[in-house]
Amino acid sequence: MSRGLANELQPGSPHVHSANAAENAESSLPWARFSSWLECVCVVTFDLELGQAIELVYPHDCMLFFHMTCEMCFPGCLGDTQFSFRLRQSVGRRGSWFGEEDAYSRDAPVTLQVKLAHFYGYVYFRQVKDASVKRGYFQKSLVLVSRLPYVHLFQSLLQIIAPEYFEKLEPCLEAVCNEIDQWQSPVPGLTLNLPVMGVVMQVRIPSKNDKPGGSPEKQAQKEVGNLLPAPMMLPTIHELDLFKCFQSFLIHLQMLWELMLLGEPVVVMAPSPTVSSETVLALVSSIAPLRYCCDYRPYFTIHDTEFKEYTTRTQAPPNVILGVTNPFFIKTFQSWPHIIRLGELKMSGDLPKQVKVKKLAKLKTLDTKPGIYTAHKMFLQKDKSLIKRLLKGIQRKRPSEVQSAILRRHLLELTQSFIIPLERYLASLMPLQRSVTPWKTPPQIRPFSQEEFMGTLEHAGPQLTSVLKGDWVGLYRKFFRSPNFDGWYRLRHREMTQKLECLHLEVVCDADLLGWTKDKSEVEIVDLVLKLREKLMKAGKQQLPVKEGVLEKLEGYLQTVISSLPEDLQTVLHRY
Repeated sequence: MSRGLANELQPGSPHVHSANAAENAESSLPWARFSSWLECVCVVTFDLELGQAIELVYPHDCMLFFHMTCEMCFPGCLGDTQFSFRLRQSVGRRGSWFGEEDAYSRDAPVTLQVKLAHFYGYVYFRQVKDASVKRGYFQKSLVLVSRLPYVHLFQSLLQIIAPEYFEKLEPCLEAVCNEIDQWQSPVPGLTLNLPVMGVVMQVRIPSKNDKPGGSPEKQAQKEVGNLLPAPMMLPTIHELDLFKCFQSFLIHLQMLWELMLLGEPVVVMAPSPTVSSETVLALVSSIAPLRYCCDYRPYFTIHDTEFKEYTTRTQAPPNVILGVTNPFFIKTFQSWPHIIRLGELKMSGDLPKQVKVKKLAKLKTLDTKPGIYTAHKMFLQKDKSLIKRLLKGIQRKRPSEVQSAILRRHLLELTQSFIIPLERYLASLMPLQRSVTPWKTPPQIRPFSQEEFMGTLEHAGPQLTSVLKGDWVGLYRKFFRSPNFDGWYRLRHREMTQKLECLHLEVVCDADLLGWTKDKSEVEIVDLVLKLREKLMKAGKQQLPVKEGVLEKLEGYLQTVISSLPEDLQTVLHRY
């Protein structure tokens, strides 16, 4: 398979092994490289008899046909519209490229890791007058379906291919899919050149080892090496223009950050699918580098499979953030605790008019004015210096990307101030390294005690890194009841458990295994062989980050120990 303009890797690069593994895995499967980026490309059109229908799909054998996708891709806006949606995967379906323990998710930041339970849809919809069509309008959507949350990359890709496709139709799309099938698979930490329709997009895939808040451009420049210069460099693959998304509620941003941190049920009612999807995705990203562990739907419609589940009034609203445009939802979500009603952006002089916080009782079924309808009482005081800085930037006509960088840095520091005390306490639960010995099972991580953690806040709380005053203790207590805490703790506990396993393997590797076996019975030696083999298999399956050479050395020890046993036992153990 031709690599086209795919990138060359430098020998000795830390990414060579994972990149080569991806290359080997994808070489034997049809559409494998394509599948590492996209599940499929769909064209949705309007049929006079059927309504919305899938007109075309690549690859042709893709089984991703659901009625809901068609309905969600036709927002009814005139002109060209771009937006995103997110869908729950149907039961029993598995992806062809990503696995539960795949190398991509192991090395990617937690906010960009693949979740096999969901797909993302990136849509370019066109509706223009056309006298040659019976209904008088040309209506089509080009949809990219992926497991990757690369909203900026895929929306940029659509801006290149959609206008051309709407002019030339199917042959153009087939050529694009073949080009994508030549792209190198996404490997965290690498800068890639992605050619499509005569344009080369240069992108850097973020890595979990990147410095939080670091400039994507600077990270990319470090990785460029001998890559060909690309005429179109994307500064980010996933970040949105935060300032543009938040400009009508900048003075309430800290309240919304608290709602996201606590995983509260939120509905965003927007004037268009674009505003809806961008606002939801921006809100979800506001607590990075913490992963938002609740469900979220950037563009939610009555055709969504979870519509009944999420709109029932027989139980409390679920921990989910929904972006909607249909006025019907105002009545449906009247019982929800937090509703953000957005209108068209209005200016007050040079400044964007800020929506007000209003009581839920003022939420009317019809003609609801823009505002944040909530009874949420903020735990922390507002950071007035940030608001002044942003408003001054507007008056001085500071570029939107600079304003966004200021916002992103503020939100990052706020989240880090909240998370650092938790990380510090969690590290104290880890057993001491000297307690890990070769002949015993690794010691357990101490259980997380909320009250013990609260006791650390007086001397090692957020006040060490944040000037914000307020009820930090109350915020932590409510956070402990949220899915975000549960998701964070499970992930960190898993990482700590794996670190303990690695330490144990390294200690065993340094031990005198043969010396230990000299005065042991055959039963004890066989037991050692079986346990060691199980550990090696587990380490390989989970791709544990053990020191280089440890697994190979242990495998050699294992074979030496087996060869010291009688031949009949050797035969049994080799078969096992």
